[in-house]
Amino acid sequence: MTGLLMRGADKPKSVRRFTWDVTIYLILAAVLLVGFAINPEFGTAFNFSAILANMGEIMLIAMPMTLLIISGEIDLSVASIVGLSGVVFGYTYYFGGVPIAVAAALGILTGALCGALNGFLVAKLALGSLAVTIATLALFRGFATAILGNESVAEYPEAWTNFGYDTIGTSFIPRTFPLIVTFILLFAVLAHLTSFGRRVYGIGQNVEAARFAAISVTTYKWILFILTGTMSGVAGIVYTLRFSTAQWDNAIGLELAVISVVLLGGVSIFGGIGSIWGVVGAALLFGTLEALFNLQGISPNVFTVVTGVLLISAVVIPVALRRLNQAREFREGAKTRIPVDSSTGSRPKEPSGGS
Repeated sequence: MTGLLMRGADKPKSVRRFTWDVTIYLILAAVLLVGFAINPEFGTAFNFSAILANMGEIMLIAMPMTLLIISGEIDLSVASIVGLSGVVFGYTYYFGGVPIAVAAALGILTGALCGALNGFLVAKLALGSLAVTIATLALFRGFATAILGNESVAEYPEAWTNFGYDTIGTSFIPRTFPLIVTFILLFAVLAHLTSFGRRVYGIGQNVEAARFAAISVTTYKWILFILTGTMSGVAGIVYTLRFSTAQWDNAIGLELAVISVVLLGGVSIFGGIGSIWGVVGAALLFGTLEALFNLQGISPNVFTVVTGVLLISAVVIPVALRRLNQAREFREGAKTRIPVDSSTGSRPKEPSGGS
């Protein structure tokens, strides 16, 4: 009976999760239709290529960030890791004279080490992830400035820069797109089809219950921070090659876009809820809206305001809906409860069969 009740209780959550993911894609479809209707340039291959390219780094970071926020943590330093990884990549290649593939590996390793530091401070020392990653946001950006100063590195082999901004053959698909799709699929499998993913959800839903179930919460959170740092390092290489430049201020403000996409995709800021596919849909919606605003000549400041509104809505609406559901469940439960005598504090006795 208990198992049946638990399965019955879980079903509405699954339905809500499915509904939210589908809603994101329906909104995306509506925006696409509006774009086709109001601007002839919206449907061009160049525009769609730009949308996919511009969302590349955001998607790469949003995948591990989804799992990190589901676990109940957050990383605000990802944009600084992107910048620092790109600086290490450019500096070691141009000034250090190392092969470019080795320089790229060093850039990604830098991202992993930044993530490991965040994970150590949060998971091992039990410090708040919000405060820690605000501090390391400044720290990593400072490292990038110390390494390269106000200089930039803009000379890379043509084959590498072509990978960053060129398309596959005569299509509109960026060369980086297969890489991004590969990582999306890997993280979707990790999140939804493995015991690792199930335990991450369990940690986010109830960390004490996870510890009671012998899940190493510290280890899992540390791994998630390392994954987030590593993917930020990968994004740093892609970003550097796409713009053909490494400098200390690359990707400033990117963390806002990443977190907006994750929350808009239905991931709860309180942990335990969310899906990779919802976040992918939100990333495509975000990029499509940005492209449409640009084509219509709307100020980037307006899009920033829209991003802020979406971010607030993504946090407030789920909380409001959850409270409404709780209030409704409370009212329904109150109708079935047996009243308690306020004077005695006991339930009234049932009438006996005799007179």
